[in-house]
Amino acid sequence: MLASACGLTSGSPMVDDVSPGSIGQGEPLKGADLTVTSKSFTESLILGAMMGIAFEAAGAEVLDRTGIQGSIGGREAIRKGDADAMYEYTGTAWITYQGNSEPITDPLKQWQAVRDADVRNGVTWLPQSRLNNTYALAMNQANFKKYGTRTLSEVAELSRTDPKAVTLCVESEFANRADGLPGMQKAYGMKVSADRITQMDTGIIYTQTAKGSCTYGEVFTTDGRIKSMRLVVMSDDRKFFPNYNAAPVINSKTFEKWPAIAEVIDPVTAKLDNAVAQELNAKVDVDGEDPHQVALDWMKAEGFVK
Repeated sequence: MLASACGLTSGSPMVDDVSPGSIGQGEPLKGADLTVTSKSFTESLILGAMMGIAFEAAGAEVLDRTGIQGSIGGREAIRKGDADAMYEYTGTAWITYQGNSEPITDPLKQWQAVRDADVRNGVTWLPQSRLNNTYALAMNQANFKKYGTRTLSEVAELSRTDPKAVTLCVESEFANRADGLPGMQKAYGMKVSADRITQMDTGIIYTQTAKGSCTYGEVFTTDGRIKSMRLVVMSDDRKFFPNYNAAPVINSKTFEKWPAIAEVIDPVTAKLDNAVAQELNAKVDVDGEDPHQVALDWMKAEGFVK
């Protein structure tokens, strides 16, 4: 969810043949030219497509500028008015854009704090989803049967009573971030020596964890590979990791001109949770489907558009 800045690509018009279903009745966005953006990872691409499709059904002409590398590029595009709307994550905004070091443990209060702080930046936050794409540790079924841990507190206990049982596969960024491995170890009193921690690319972590090459792998809670590989996710029982709830962010001037954006996108946001995200992400990351098509199929299946 964090990476370097990158500019907008030129984009192309969204041309889905959609009409209003349960959203967009009366085409309240007819006459609007809206640019939708997203980050480049699977979930963000799917969410960006959902947003664009919703706007299309409501009558808007939509320019697709999804797939910007990193977090900063999309954020700056919204702030400056080069793009009108995207789905963003509350934790990313609070820590990365707004410069806070301590996350707020209550998800609603975290969203409210982000929303209130962004007023001065010309960015409007609409209500958040239950989709919370945060960090976690996960293990395969065999190791779960062997060790039986369900929470990070239990992992910490295992690391103290049986140090050789706990090996970790993590990304380099997670290994060095205060809201990653160092902070987690400190918060839980977890004692895992450096020689039992292996750093690797995100995708490899899932396969190595599934194989049992490491007892625990760092995962994102909405990743489709958790379900497809039948990994068991450890509960963050001390609420250490920040909340990364997805919510629509709109350029404030755009929202003043087209306030109906809220009534169009809010029902979509309300349907999003981790189970939905895991299922849709898996269609792309496991089954190889196109993110836009996955979004369109889901929007139609839910009755949002026809």
